[in-house]
Amino acid sequence: MCKLSRNDPCWCGSGKKYKSCHLKQDLMRRRTPRKSAPQRNGIIIKTDAQVAGIRASCQLTSEILDTLETRIVAGITTDQINTWVHEATVARGAVPAPLNYRGFPKSTCTSLNEMVCHGIPDGTRLQDGDILNVDVTCILAGYYGDSSRMFLIGNVSEEARRLVTVTKECLDMGIAQVQPGNQFGDIGHAIQTHAESHGFSVVRAFVGHGVGIQFHEPPNVTHYGHRHTGPILEPNMVFTIEPMINAGAYQVKILDDGWTTITADGSLSAQWEHTVRVTESGVEVLTA
Repeated sequence: MCKLSRNDPCWCGSGKKYKSCHLKQDLMRRRTPRKSAPQRNGIIIKTDAQVAGIRASCQLTSEILDTLETRIVAGITTDQINTWVHEATVARGAVPAPLNYRGFPKSTCTSLNEMVCHGIPDGTRLQDGDILNVDVTCILAGYYGDSSRMFLIGNVSEEARRLVTVTKECLDMGIAQVQPGNQFGDIGHAIQTHAESHGFSVVRAFVGHGVGIQFHEPPNVTHYGHRHTGPILEPNMVFTIEPMINAGAYQVKILDDGWTTITADGSLSAQWEHTVRVTESGVEVLTA
């Protein structure tokens, strides 16, 4: 994002001057403590104050996804979804994290059918039988909340419906492994075992990640692997679990726009995502 003066139009597109819109929010974000928590293997152990801020951002992210549940239907464009997400985010005093992130041009990702992730909203109209992932990340008072959901458009094929259902089960099984003393490999193993037992494959090229103080933090959270491997889970670690499951092979291809990722074999793909926190006795799903 380029540097704005106080009287420039705000970057969010509201039409207001920057000083009357997001200036205060951006200043707060820059002042958010970044090094106040200890680390384990480079993984930030959040303070209670940071957890509270992340929780609020995660709840906002979930709320915005809730607003889409009855609006995503055949005939609308993915760009309309982007507009709804953008307007809902800024209206609540938050910032859409994807916008201008490493050059990404929109406020949300919309990944349709064979798209695995990072689909760029455009004029594409949803059709009966489509499956769609919408990925929303909010920055509220400097803290990040990240989540995505699948949406079924009209009369979806049995294969597509089964893929979406199994992918959600994979997410739930991964979350069930989150408790102190377990290891990150336990999460990936549970997801991979369930997906492959149904004849599906787990994408290797993209992973979950630490989140909360920054958009992407250590560690990488793979959705495949072996039990009893990787860093040990400790209370107040915060990260995403976001399995991408393909109906065919796990290989992917990134399109010329540098973002949109599709299955290499053209098969369908699905993804669900939550931000979670390790508690003293288990897990808190912050974006539930």
